[in-house]
Amino acid sequence: MTTSPEELLPGTRRALLHRIALAQTEGRTPSLVAAVVRDGRTVWHGARSAVDGSTPDENVQYRIGSITKTFTAVLVLRLRDEGMIDLNDPLEKHLPGTGAGEATIAQLLAHTSGLAAESPAPWWERTPGSLRPELGDVLGERPVLHPVGRRHHYSNPGYTLLGALVERLRGAAWTDVLGREVLEPLGLTRTSAQPRAPHAGGWAVHPWADVLLPEPLEDLGRMAPAGQLWSTTGDLARFAAFLAGGDDRVLSAESVREMRTPAAPAESSDVVDGAAYGLGMQIQQHGGRLIVGHSGSLPGFLANLSISVEEGVAAVVLTNCTSGPVVSAVGADLVGIVADAEPRIPEPWRPMSEVDPAVVELAGQWYWGTHAFALRVTADGLVSLGPMSGAGRRARFRPNGDGTWTGLEGYYAGEALRAVRRADGSVSHLDLGSFVFTRQPYEEGAGVPGGVDPAGWRGIAD
Repeated sequence: MTTSPEELLPGTRRALLHRIALAQTEGRTPSLVAAVVRDGRTVWHGARSAVDGSTPDENVQYRIGSITKTFTAVLVLRLRDEGMIDLNDPLEKHLPGTGAGEATIAQLLAHTSGLAAESPAPWWERTPGSLRPELGDVLGERPVLHPVGRRHHYSNPGYTLLGALVERLRGAAWTDVLGREVLEPLGLTRTSAQPRAPHAGGWAVHPWADVLLPEPLEDLGRMAPAGQLWSTTGDLARFAAFLAGGDDRVLSAESVREMRTPAAPAESSDVVDGAAYGLGMQIQQHGGRLIVGHSGSLPGFLANLSISVEEGVAAVVLTNCTSGPVVSAVGADLVGIVADAEPRIPEPWRPMSEVDPAVVELAGQWYWGTHAFALRVTADGLVSLGPMSGAGRRARFRPNGDGTWTGLEGYYAGEALRAVRRADGSVSHLDLGSFVFTRQPYEEGAGVPGGVDPAGWRGIAD
């Protein structure tokens, strides 16, 4: 029997169903729905419910809590890409008078603004937004708790400010801008600020008894950009595909890659788990796998979006209980089940279509001092430089069109690589951010800083 590239194997499907069944049973939640995306296509949907004959499908809405922040971040990055803001701009430049305007837009996106985690009492998630009609009501009298830019401190009011920034610059309500600029282009027809039937009800499950209590469903008002949205596994699967690859109608692949790049250090308690935060996206290591996305919670609901960009697999998990399954672990496990059981088949190797002899000439072994490095020229037009063996600094470099390259990652991100040539045109050495790489260790006449002892290499005399 053969399967299409999109179809999962029966064993994989059963393993996915087993994982969500375990989560629903052990997490004691009324219902749990999940979906898996592979290479941009939804390849599996599963659900478990406490009510016989009422299993939710991919069109049933659940509240997604702080996954809303990722949508808000997309709107802010669109403003940046249009040249309306710079991420290094202080908020005060565009939204004056908040009392928190010293923080930059990037710091608000990455939760390094120093703002408090929550708005003043009463607890905003379980009370109507009408209690906080103005930004001052959301921020309170002491909105800043930490020095700006010094630490990662998750802040819901920070995303309220970002939503207000979007409204100020677009001249329209956050919900209207979101619908026009993100939901409609991506076809997210079942994502909305208010619940639309069919939707799940939110429940609290008693910690010591198998009984339920309905949770209130509040409109968050000003706090909406931090956690208001309702969505489905179907819509979030499409959103996951967008966050992995971009869509030029909304944000380029380069801009969504920027969102997925760490922009804030982990809290000390998260260091062991390898957690970090990008621009509106959470980043973590799970079982040796890099997972990006976001989790969300509001009274009555838990949600998670997990993406392994490298393996082309994403998962969505939604459930309707206040506390229960650890949905971030469930989502990462669903990604792992598919990625491990059915690893991505690499594209066939193909040689370069155009060859630049001056670049190919640079391929091969180089030395930084006595450390051996290899430079490779790849068919995608990039060059890579890394140690011949063991750990060490490595990076890919993109061409600038003038015989130089710019580093794309790691220690050399943004650094310039160039080949320094002699008068006769031959290559003397490579210069990488002032580091000199030579064809031989400390090659004489190759511009090694500090010079090379003219007596050359030697042994130890008796």
